[in-house]
Amino acid sequence: MSSQTPVAVAAPDLPAPEPSKGLRGHPWLTLFSVAIGVMMVALDGTIVAIANPAIKKDLGASLADVQWITNGYMLALAVSLITAGKLGDRFGHRQTFLVGILGFAAASGAIGFSHEVALVITFRVLQGLFGALLMPAALGLLRATFPAEKLNMAIGIWGMVIGASTAGGPIVGGLLVEHVNWQSVFFINVPVGVLALVLGLVILKDHRAVNAPRSFDIPGIVLLSGAMFCLIWPLIKASEWGWGDMKTWGFLIAAVVLFALFAVLETKVREPLIPLRMFRSLPLTAGTVLMVLMAFAFMGGLFFVTFYLQNVHGMTPVDSGLHLLPLTGMMIVGSPLAGALITKLGPRIPLVGGMVLTAVAMYGMSGLDTDSTTGPMSLWFALLGLGLAPVMVGATEVIVGNAPLELSGVAGGLQQAAMQVGGSLGTAVLGAVMASRVDNELPDNWKSAGLPPVPPGQASQLSDAVSAGIAPVPKGTPPAFAQKIVSVAHDTFVSGMGLAFTVACGVAVVAALVAVFTKRGANAEAGAGVGHI
Repeated sequence: MSSQTPVAVAAPDLPAPEPSKGLRGHPWLTLFSVAIGVMMVALDGTIVAIANPAIKKDLGASLADVQWITNGYMLALAVSLITAGKLGDRFGHRQTFLVGILGFAAASGAIGFSHEVALVITFRVLQGLFGALLMPAALGLLRATFPAEKLNMAIGIWGMVIGASTAGGPIVGGLLVEHVNWQSVFFINVPVGVLALVLGLVILKDHRAVNAPRSFDIPGIVLLSGAMFCLIWPLIKASEWGWGDMKTWGFLIAAVVLFALFAVLETKVREPLIPLRMFRSLPLTAGTVLMVLMAFAFMGGLFFVTFYLQNVHGMTPVDSGLHLLPLTGMMIVGSPLAGALITKLGPRIPLVGGMVLTAVAMYGMSGLDTDSTTGPMSLWFALLGLGLAPVMVGATEVIVGNAPLELSGVAGGLQQAAMQVGGSLGTAVLGAVMASRVDNELPDNWKSAGLPPVPPGQASQLSDAVSAGIAPVPKGTPPAFAQKIVSVAHDTFVSGMGLAFTVACGVAVVAALVAVFTKRGANAEAGAGVGHI
C-alpha cells in the first residue's frame, strides 16, 4: 500500500463521495458507466459466434477465415491487455477508457460496411485492440473510486456484467441476424458506444497511479505478440498443412523460442511488460492458468455449438440463441450466487466445484448426436452455465487480490488476457481436433454410404463444409442420394464435435485440479484512492 497521501480522491478510510459532490467520480455511477463499455466488449466475444454461419455464407469464407474472425479479435485483446493496463496507469484510466470506447465503436461500424472477409478480420483485430483499452481501465476506475468495504461488491457486479454479456451474446446475435442481418451485430455497437462515451465524459473521474510507469517495454510487446502469433497460426492451419508438416512445427518451435526470449527479457528491463515476480504467488499463477483453461473449454466448445444447432438441426439464428438460453440464464442467475459463496467461503471451493460441473457438462455434450432433443441439450447447457459462473466472478479476487497492490492494474489486464488467450487457443485447438476427425472419418463414411467418389480437387472443400456441419448437396441431386449426403455429413460432424467436447472435458478436469491452489488474496480488500493521485 502506498505511503503517500492520495490527492483529489476520498481518503482510504472514508466512504464513497457524497452525491452532493456531483456526478463526476460518483462510485455507483462510475460502475454503471464502465459496465456499459465492458458489456459491449464482452458481448462481442460471443455475439459473433451466432453470426458466423451467415458471415461464412454471405462472404464465401472458409472455416479458417471464420475462425480468424473470432481469433483475430480475441488474440488482439490478449496481446494488448497488459500494455493497455500500463497505458492506463501512465496516462489515466479515464482517458484510456474513452479512447477505447471511441475506437471500438468506429471499428464496429467499419465491419458492418465491409464486403470482404479480409476487411472483416482486419477491423475485428482493431476492435480487439481498442477493446483491450477498456477492460483494465474499467477495473482501475473501480478500484480508484470505491471504498474498501464496497469494492468487492462492485467487482462482483462488474464480473456479473462480463459473464452475463458473454453468455447473452448468442441470443442477441440470433435476434439481430434473423430479423436484420449479420452486419447489425456490429452496427449495434455504434449507438451503445456513443452512450458509453457521453456517460464517461460526464461521470468518470481521472485517476493516476502515484508510481506511474515512465517507459514502455516495446521489445517485450513485440516478443509476446510474435510468440502468440507463432502459437495460434499453426494451430489454425494444421488441418490444411498437416501436423507432420515442417511449417506447423516451425511455427510452434518459433513460439517456444520467442516465449523463452520474452521471459529472459522481462528479468532485464526496468519496467517489464509483465513483472515475472508476480508469479511467485502460487494462487495468482493458479488463477491465471485456471482462466486460460476455463476459456479454452468454454469458448472453444461454443464455437461448434452454433454450427451444430443451425446446420445440423436446421434452427434459425434466433432459435439457436433461445436453445442456449439455459446457458445464459444460469450464468446470470449463478453469478451473484457465486459472488456470495466466494465472499463467505473464499474462492477455492466454488472454483473447484464450478470446474467439476463444467467438466460434467462437457462430457454430457460430447454425447449429443443428430437426433438429440431440446431436453438433453438444455440440461447440459444449464449445467455448463452454472459451472462457469463462479469462475467468471471469482477470477478478479484470485488474480488481482494476490498481486502486489502496485501491480493491480497489470493483474487486471493479466486476468482478461488469460481469458482471451484461452478462448483463442480453445477455438484453434478444438477446430484442429474437429478437422482432423472429419478428415479421418469422412472418406470411409462417404464410401460406406455408397456415394460416388469425390474428385480429388474437391476433397478439401468437402471436408471444410462438413467441419462446419454443412451437407454439400449439389443441385439436381436425386433425393435418395441427397439424404445420404446429409446423413454422412451430419454424422461425421457430430463425431468430430463429440471428440472436441471430450478434449474440452479433459481440460476442465485439469482446471478443477488447478483451482485447488487458489485462495483469497491479501490485497482483495484494497480501497478507493490507494496508490492514486
